Amino acid sequence: MSASRPASGAAATAAVSPPFYGREIFYPPADELLEAAERIRLRLGDWPAPRAPWRICVAPPAQPGPGDLIVAADACPHEADTARWLAAGAAVLDATARTMSLHLGGALYVLEGAPCDDWIAALAAFVDCGFAPHDALCLALAWREGDDRSADAWPYDLSHFPRVLGLPDPPAQGFPACAPRLGLYPVVPTAQWVERLLALGVTTVQLRHKQTDAALQAEVGRAAAAGRAHGAQVFINDHWRAALDANAYGVHLGQEDLPSADLNALAQAGLRLGLSTHGYYEILVALHFRPSYIALGAIFPTNTKTVTTAPQGLARLARYVRLLEGVAPSVAIGGIDAANLRAVASTGVGSAAVVSAVTGAEQRGETVEQAVQALQEAVTW
Repeated sequence: MSASRPASGAAATAAVSPPFYGREIFYPPADELLEAAERIRLRLGDWPAPRAPWRICVAPPAQPGPGDLIVAADACPHEADTARWLAAGAAVLDATARTMSLHLGGALYVLEGAPCDDWIAALAAFVDCGFAPHDALCLALAWREGDDRSADAWPYDLSHFPRVLGLPDPPAQGFPACAPRLGLYPVVPTAQWVERLLALGVTTVQLRHKQTDAALQAEVGRAAAAGRAHGAQVFINDHWRAALDANAYGVHLGQEDLPSADLNALAQAGLRLGLSTHGYYEILVALHFRPSYIALGAIFPTNTKTVTTAPQGLARLARYVRLLEGVAPSVAIGGIDAANLRAVASTGVGSAAVVSAVTGAEQRGETVEQAVQALQEAVTW
């Protein structure tokens, strides 16, 4: 049965076209799913279109391919079919009553949750809001229709979000807390930069020393010592062993660093932990380890670090901040400078990490002191 459409003629002209009108969102077409997805999508507000169109296949198409997300929701084993569908370029979601296994782009995302009846329709709606399928799935499993149609329909209750399966246990004692609002947070390449900024009154700094050279331990030790001398919060990016040896205030890790880092040793030594995230799935992963703060990015396009995900933007940032409110301090990062810092802070985020806004000051004809002053005066955290 084909999906129902508005009547033709004057009535159709007067009607407001639903968000999925004229597009093949589901295969095979289904009136009930389409109507539910349209109702949900209209409640979610305006969002940029997805980078790549997706079609939710509730039955496998004869010739699946890129852009197809095949939902296998029956109790039959699908190993052979899944391999064939993936080889054809499709994504596959193996769904049971409580466990969702999403095969996407060579990665496997396994979630456990209690979805509502409309979760497949919600998945289509969140994908249409521009979220990658693994992030859209997290939102779809957290979706609850609710009775108050005037309220913000976006999922914010963490108790409704799924649990990521297959993760190692977090450290038993947890990581120490840091300030709930870390404020201006420059990320700099050397210990000399750390010392220079602390002397200007900056209280939170990250050393991002990418080389693993003979000077690494000395750089980390110098930065950590400067933090202690100023009573400041100095985080070490990536090099957790060197940070541990230097008794640094904290460590900042990307999610790709989690499997190799000794989180128990860091927690037992009393180091704070910051974790990078790029969407809802990675936020759930980060929360599992109970870090001292969660970084959200990249908010805007940036040239200082290779980021495979699209810029998050302020609307997404505001959603993430509200989700984490009272749960973990939040830090925005990526393309932030004096021109957009106020807009970033208006989302409620407690800190903004900046890179070239400070280290590139002289290339812009400013002194570092002037750049820091402009950033500090832009926002009162």
